[in-house]
This record gives sequence, structure tokens and C-alpha cells, in this order.
Amino acid sequence: MMPKKKSERVTIRTVAEDAGVSVAAVSKVLRDAYGVSEALRAKVQASMTTLGYRPHAAARGMRGQTYTLGVLFSDIRNPFFADIMSGVNSALERTQYQPLLGISNSGPSNELAIVNAMIDRQMDGLILVAPRMASLEASLIAERVPIVMIGHHERAATDLDTVNNDDALGAGIVVRHLAEGGHRKIAFLNIQLELAHGFLVTTQREIGYRATMTELGLGRNIHVLYAEQTVRDTQTAIKHLLASKHRPDAIFCWTDFIAFQALSVARDMGLSVPGDVAIVGYDNTTDCDLAQNALTSIDQSGQVLGLQSARLLIERIKGRTQAEHFVVTPRLVVRGSSKARSHKGADAEG
Repeated sequence: MMPKKKSERVTIRTVAEDAGVSVAAVSKVLRDAYGVSEALRAKVQASMTTLGYRPHAAARGMRGQTYTLGVLFSDIRNPFFADIMSGVNSALERTQYQPLLGISNSGPSNELAIVNAMIDRQMDGLILVAPRMASLEASLIAERVPIVMIGHHERAATDLDTVNNDDALGAGIVVRHLAEGGHRKIAFLNIQLELAHGFLVTTQREIGYRATMTELGLGRNIHVLYAEQTVRDTQTAIKHLLASKHRPDAIFCWTDFIAFQALSVARDMGLSVPGDVAIVGYDNTTDCDLAQNALTSIDQSGQVLGLQSARLLIERIKGRTQAEHFVVTPRLVVRGSSKARSHKGADAEG
């Protein structure tokens, strides 16, 4: 059959006629119903492509599903989020679901406004990446729509799913690595948040840092520095830290995005990395491998986090009610930015 003219409306019946199947068969493919064969699916999808047929989202919403998923990121600048999105896309490749993105810029009020807009647009479920909202707000949202949270350590939650890296363990691995390399004055650069609570990944990493420093007998050297996640504030904080008379011999940054800036500032100040100061990040993003960075970092498998979050969300949409809390074990990837110290006094607590 020839494609319909633009003035003619392409309907589900048109698709059925073109594919040589029943309207009910096309409906089953559109609903991703159980028992649809790959041959039937391929035939119907080929006709939809030929005819330029697109299901009407509002009409599908009235029938129960729009096959759209909202993905809310706290920040678009962090390259690690691209890894998560890649995992989400991989999980959705062979489904009818399409992800639509929102960016909150780490603002709790913005988060809620975007979430409400996504719900108003009848999205079938939401993936919230590194949300800043409190537990009560998350539970209230979960009453309205299925949600999965990445970077929110509320393992006791029963009305939503979570997908995380073991952030406290990852921070401990970093501190042990630096201590074994002779570093004693290890500082932790964290993000300054308007509202912080124990479920956040940044809080969990700080907990792991403090606990391991204490465990290794380096408690008096604990130094946590907070900065807004802007280039200006971050670089100013790092400059002050490296220019102080109590300059640390290692800086553990809560994310690679910040660690790259620490590398830049240190070298701009004429300091050697890792000779004068070792620098370690978190996320193991692609740019860690570049020769000018050679950044040691914790790999928390961003693609796995994204893939699992999409899997769990679709299961929720299909009716699963029991909560699942998926946790990835962190892995340290050592590169040139954190080589062991060799000068005298490395074994002293400092």
C-alpha cells in the first residue's frame, strides 16, 4: 500500500490494513501485550514507519499508559550523568518507552515543580537521579506514580526502588589507597547543599571518609571542605586549600567533575600532581583516561545504574509492589594522579 497523503489521518486501522493484520493485533503491539510474536511486531512496526504513524500520547494516557518515562537529573554539567542516561537508553531499546528529561539544577523546589509537570503529562514512571528531596516528599510522589531513585540511600523505603553504588565503601577505598601510598593529610572536597540529609551520596561519601580516616589513626587530619558546584566557587575553594600553610598532601573529590578542576588549579599554581598533592575523583568518567588527567577514580558503573533503574521502573509500572534496592560494589581505578609518595616523612601522621 502507498503511504497516505499528509492531509489524510493515519490511524490504527490504516496501519492494520497496510500490515495485513487485524486492528486488535496492532493494538496488542502498541500495548506491548503478552504473547505478541517478533514477526508480528516487526510487520506492524514496519507499517507504522512507512505510514509515519505515531500513537497519540494523550489518547494512550486516557487508556492507561503513555509509554513515556520522566528522567530527572540534578545537574546537566556532570559527565557521569551521561553514563547513566546511556544505561537507561540501552534498557529501553527494545521497548516502546521513550525517556523525557528534566534538569533541576540541584534545587528542591525545582525538583518538585518538574516532577509535578511530568506527572501532569501522564508519564508512566519517573527515574530521579541524585535528587535532593526529603524522604517524605519522595513517598508522596511514589503514591502518585512509580519511581526509582538513583543516588538516594533509603534502603528501608517500601514504596519506591533505589539504585546505588555503596558510596561509604567507595570513599573508604579511596582513603585506604591514599594512606597506603604514604599520604596522611587527606582532605575531602564535598558539595555545599541547601538541604543535606543522610540519604544523599555526598553525605554517604563523607561518612565513609571520616570513618576510614579515624580507623586508620588519621582522625586529627580530617578536613572536609564544602563548595558550591560552580566553577568559580569550586576553584576558589581549591585555591584557598592549596595555598594554606596546612596544605593537604591529597584531595579526595566527591566527583570527577570537581576533581578535574582540582587538577587544573593545582597545576596552574605550579604544584606537581601527585608529587605535591595527589588527587582522586569519583565516578570514573571517560575523561579520567586522558593523559592530561590520568585521574584515579572510583568506578561505580554509571551504565549499570541507568540500566537497572529503567528495568526496575518498568517492573513497577507492570505491577510489582515489593521494593528493590540495587547496590553496585565500587571499584578503584588507579592512575597517575595518586602515585605513592616516596619522600621522607611519608609515614608520619603530620
